[in-house]
Amino acid sequence: MRRRSPRPAPPLPQRDGIDPVRLRQPPQASYRTVGAFLTAHYAGGAGAEAVARLLADGRVYASDGRAVRAGDPYEPGGSLWFHRDPVPETPVPFPIRVVHRDEHLLVVDKPHFLATTPRGSHVTQTALARLRHELELPELSPAHRLDRLTAGLVMFSVRPEDRGAYQLLFQARRVHKEYEAIAAHDPALAATLPRTVRSRIVKVRGVVAAAEVPGEPNAESRIELLDHTDRLGRYRLTPHTGRTHQLRVHMNSLGLPILGDPVYPVLTDPAPDDYRRPLQLLARTLSFTDPVTGAAHRFESGLRLRAWYDYPGWAA
Repeated sequence: MRRRSPRPAPPLPQRDGIDPVRLRQPPQASYRTVGAFLTAHYAGGAGAEAVARLLADGRVYASDGRAVRAGDPYEPGGSLWFHRDPVPETPVPFPIRVVHRDEHLLVVDKPHFLATTPRGSHVTQTALARLRHELELPELSPAHRLDRLTAGLVMFSVRPEDRGAYQLLFQARRVHKEYEAIAAHDPALAATLPRTVRSRIVKVRGVVAAAEVPGEPNAESRIELLDHTDRLGRYRLTPHTGRTHQLRVHMNSLGLPILGDPVYPVLTDPAPDDYRRPLQLLARTLSFTDPVTGAAHRFESGLRLRAWYDYPGWAA
């Protein structure tokens, strides 16, 4: 198996927990200048205009730390580094609670509405960027991801040399995960629980909702009722696979959409800064054997789902 060459060290520090962008100049290309390459690479539009400003301001750098200008010669195989100008983001006004921290591993309680890693319009307002900045851990990297709308336990690798071992835990399904959800209570359905739901879930890039389709099942979840009132049920959800939106799709398919879900069963479009009625889904526990230290870990979230203990306050 061919090993990847190590990523070269960037000539720029992180900014607000975000690494600089690295753009490699292809060895086989025949551009005369850096400006010509970047113009062709971005092919016009906002990206080209933004990079032109960075070049004009001397904010694009070669790997040796030199500021690069548009008229500088193209260097086949070289790298260009820069920070994109930040787009204003609405701060997510909830803290990240540290559950466990040692020299190898960081486990936190991620609040609702905070993305795990930078993507799309969520860059600095992500758990990774905030933790790198707040805890002064520039080499922090995620071992897995949790949906932006889901709260609860997320695990990060502190050291680059441990990253692969922790990520492999999740890829090989050697982490036992349990979630908690609040949804309607249906006495007739409750009589059929616990049950294991299996289906084929497909998520198309660019489409918000995942869909269940005919075919060989690729998603499996165990659904249990822990407690209930006349109106609501508190459910334990144990995923045996990790498809996008799997638990939300399976609960919806049972006729029990999770409270606060803006996608299932009906797609809505709340404002980015509308923090009312968060999705009542919580990553409650993570348990596994640490691949680096050999320790047996079981972590439990300290968060609670408000609709269960204060439904009027959650719904107001």
